[in-house]
Amino acid sequence: MRLPFALELLALPKAVGEVRHMVQGDDVRLCVSELLTNVIRHVGEGTPVTVRVTSSHTGRLRVGVSDPDPRAWPILREAAAGAESGRGLALVDAVALQWGVEPGPRGKTVWCELGAPVAPLAPAET
Repeated sequence: MRLPFALELLALPKAVGEVRHMVQGDDVRLCVSELLTNVIRHVGEGTPVTVRVTSSHTGRLRVGVSDPDPRAWPILREAAAGAESGRGLALVDAVALQWGVEPGPRGKTVWCELGAPVAPLAPAET
C-alpha cells in the first residue's frame, strides 16, 4: 500500500475482505473492516463509499470511510453480553488514538487516526 490510498467502491460484504487485503497493518485492516461494515449495517448494503488511508497533519495514519448519508452517525455503545454484533466501533475506539465524524457536502466521513508510521508501505501480500 502506498500513501495516500483511496478506493471508491460499493459497500458490500465481499468488499470488506477485498479492501482488507489491499491495506497493510493489523490496526489499519481492523479499522477499515469495521468502518466499512458500519456503512453496510447502518446506511445500507450497496452504498457507494470511498475508503482512504492517508497521513494526518500530525504524522499519524488516518483511515476514513466516506458515505452519502449525512444523518447516520456512529455512536459508541456497549454491546450486550452475548450479543453477536455491536462491538465494531468499540474496537476502533480501542486501537485508534482518536476517531470522529466529519460532515461534508455529500454526506460524511467516519475517520480514525492510528499511531503507525506514515512512511510509504510495501504492497500487501494477497
